[in-house]
Amino acid sequence: MSVNLTLLSVMGALYACGIYLILERSLTRVLLGLMLLANATNLLILATGGYAGLSPFYSKGTPAQDYSDPLPQALILTSIVISFAVTAFMLGIIYRTWVLARQDEIQDDVEDRRVAETPSFDAEDDAEIPAETSEFPLTMIGSDGRAVSDYATVGAVESAEPTIAAGGKRIPAADAAAEEQPGSQNTTLDPEGGMR
Repeated sequence: MSVNLTLLSVMGALYACGIYLILERSLTRVLLGLMLLANATNLLILATGGYAGLSPFYSKGTPAQDYSDPLPQALILTSIVISFAVTAFMLGIIYRTWVLARQDEIQDDVEDRRVAETPSFDAEDDAEIPAETSEFPLTMIGSDGRAVSDYATVGAVESAEPTIAAGGKRIPAADAAAEEQPGSQNTTLDPEGGMR
C-alpha cells in the first residue's frame, strides 16, 4: 500500500495546530483547536482506509480485493457527528461565558489557588515512624530496649504524651492519628462550613 504524503502532511499540520490551540486560555481558540483535531482524525481514518476501490456492494464477478472498505467511511461519519456535538457544546459554553463575564479568557479559580497553596504534608504518610491509627494499637519495645511501652522515652523517663517526628517538627501522636479520622480534632469549622 502506498501512502499519500500530501494527505499525511496536511494531517500532521492540522494535529500540530490543533494541539497548539487547545493549550491556549481563550475558549474560542480551544474550540478551533478541537475542530482541527477532529478534521485531522478524519484524515487519519481516511488514510487508513487504503486505495479507493469499487463500491462495497456485492457483485458476482468482482474479486474481494477490488472492493473499498466501508468501515473507515462509517467511522468518519461517526466522528463528524461527535465533533459537531462537541462544537455545539463548546459554543454554548463560550456564549455563556461571554454573557456572564464579557470575556473569553479562562481565569484562575480562587479555590484552585487555595488548593495549590495547601502544603502537601500528611502527618501519617510523611512521618519517620508512622502513627498507629488502628483501633487496636500495638505495644512497641521502648526506645531504651528494656520496657514494652506505647510512649517514646526521653532519657530514662517516659514522656507524658507520645510525639512523632514529621516534616522536621514533632507533633503529638494523637493529633496525627486523629488527622485521618472522620471529624478530625485538629480543625474547626467556620460559620460557612469551611476550615480555619
